[in-house]
Amino acid sequence: MLSYKTRLALAIAATISCTHAWAEDQASVTLEAQTVVGSTAAEDPDSYKPVSSSAATKLDLTPRQTPQSMSTITGAQLQDFQLDSVNDALKYTTGIQVEEVETDRTYYTARGFDITNFQYDGIGIPFVYGNVEGDLDTAMFERIEVVRGANGLMSGTGNPSATINFIRKRPTFTPQASIDLTAGSWDKRRIDVDASGALTDSGNIRGRVVYANENKNSYLDRYSREKNVFYGIIEADLDERTMFSIGHTLQKSDANSPMWGALPLNFSDGSPTNYDVSTSTATDWAYWDNQENRSFAELVHRFDNGWQAKGVLTYVEKTSDGSMFYVYGEPDRDTGLGLFSYPSEYNEKNKQLIADVYANGPFMLGGRQHELVVGASWSKSELEDLSWYDSTTGTALPPLESWNGDYAKPLNDAGSAGSDFTDKMKSAYSAARFSLADSLSLIVGARAIDLDSEGENYGDSKATSENKIVPYTGVVYDLNDEYSLYASYTEIFTPQTKETFAGDRLDPIEGVNYEAGIKGELFDDTVNVSFAVFRTEQDNIAEVAGMSGATTYYSAAEGITSEGYELEVSGELLPGLQTTAGYTFVDITDADDRHAVTYAPKHMVRASTTYRVPGIDKLKVGGSLSWQDEIYNGIAEQDSYALVNLMASYEIDEHWNVSANLNNLTDEKYLTSLYWTQAYYGAPRNASMTVSWKY
Repeated sequence: MLSYKTRLALAIAATISCTHAWAEDQASVTLEAQTVVGSTAAEDPDSYKPVSSSAATKLDLTPRQTPQSMSTITGAQLQDFQLDSVNDALKYTTGIQVEEVETDRTYYTARGFDITNFQYDGIGIPFVYGNVEGDLDTAMFERIEVVRGANGLMSGTGNPSATINFIRKRPTFTPQASIDLTAGSWDKRRIDVDASGALTDSGNIRGRVVYANENKNSYLDRYSREKNVFYGIIEADLDERTMFSIGHTLQKSDANSPMWGALPLNFSDGSPTNYDVSTSTATDWAYWDNQENRSFAELVHRFDNGWQAKGVLTYVEKTSDGSMFYVYGEPDRDTGLGLFSYPSEYNEKNKQLIADVYANGPFMLGGRQHELVVGASWSKSELEDLSWYDSTTGTALPPLESWNGDYAKPLNDAGSAGSDFTDKMKSAYSAARFSLADSLSLIVGARAIDLDSEGENYGDSKATSENKIVPYTGVVYDLNDEYSLYASYTEIFTPQTKETFAGDRLDPIEGVNYEAGIKGELFDDTVNVSFAVFRTEQDNIAEVAGMSGATTYYSAAEGITSEGYELEVSGELLPGLQTTAGYTFVDITDADDRHAVTYAPKHMVRASTTYRVPGIDKLKVGGSLSWQDEIYNGIAEQDSYALVNLMASYEIDEHWNVSANLNNLTDEKYLTSLYWTQAYYGAPRNASMTVSWKY
């Protein structure tokens, strides 16, 4: 049996063995090194067209050069539709399902599976529980990239769903500043401030500062939330080829009367409930405060031969503190009785340290120029949390129709339980893009990972040790100047923390992912189009098997197959008409060929467009459509529904702009998710207006 170190070496040997030939020919590589700073967004501030990305392979590739399905939520789209939270932004993205299971906890899914891979500027950052607590703001992001399908090359682990890459705003040479003031439904009040520019006369030191504050009530009874966001970054050119960056982000989300869990979905006789949209199970004293501090340092050096080396160190500290109230049971249809209380207090602290070092650049082999990336990463995550329980658990509650949140604060007199565990991961990775011919490129790579966990999670051991080599292969063939065919293959490996009713941890998910398609760059490279077909085969998929109190337990499903196709178009279809639109079909079946993962829709449409009115080019109007077909979870069903949003903006002059947004035009009533056995209703019709100043 080969040792882990031996297998690691073999995994990357295929892509780094060519460095010998490169060393012999490197004198012939005459690419001029360049230092690129500032925004990497498209030059057109209105553009919905994606730009190059390294999220899939750490090689800077255009969407057409990347052998996977990709989408980008551009800065223009974030601004046009006032997408101030990551949840809102991803709702506009092809193939992405935002599972808002509670008011302040969200899971993301694609192609029927949880999204567990997240990146900041291409550097993988683990989310310990695979979800977002609180409300992640978009104020500090230039854009958000989504690579659909398995991405083991960049993460080593993860579901064949998608990778979400958050691209931070960067300092600019030219001074610029902006202030946005927004007011909207349910007393929404928001301010965004963004200032950037050179800090020295020569411009060798640059800085950028972003601040946002949002305070609003809600359509949900008793619920309100305040967010504060700060982001600061400094870039310094140490010499002509070396740049050092350091930055920090603070995000604070404080919720009053949040929902822990949600509404019961059926009465005791099995018929579906149908509460008012505003109904909430939260008490008047409940709160859930989440805070994240994220610091990072980057050092980049560009060599004379076109190569660059980059090292990134990231430290994250997350804290969560809450006093919450869960409601369980099935109400009687006639009386509304049959619901019971579960109060609890909760405290969590998570510290993460992540290091990533890599080098990439061109090399010559066989008279052709190719690209190579070689790197290594290491991460450590320490989590401590504690839950306190109350002797009043199980108290009968009045019907939710008359519930006003009045319940005694918990005494915390029934004991406590919690977690204290550490997860470590180290990996080495390499990928090469071989130019086999002018029209044919091959990407091959692998990541070798070593995972170790120790500690306890609510009385169950977290001790585990796993290692795996995850290969990746992709090929792109240019049919002509506009269209390319592509195909890719990668293996799947995802250790799991979800447990059975007996407390046993599920085995790692393992499988394979195939994808093929065609991509195009049309109309003088102003529009991207793509069509992808995919198939995923997996074992040991966690499925909800039931709940014990507020605790969900799972079973492992074997032989899960996901297959389907996606279409997307993005860019300027006509002069002044910016569009991004996508359709997804996904069919998920189990080993017996029965429909599985039924909370995920088979059909989804995501589309948004804006248009600068001819003759009134300072006026921009637009709209968005989000549609999905019916879903169910064995307890309840959500019929197919569509959400329509509208926007308009007008540039008063070069400094001032006013805009308005109308969401859920038709006032659709719908459940936000059937991911869990409880759910709540999405926001009804609402509106906002923003006044913007820029310099």
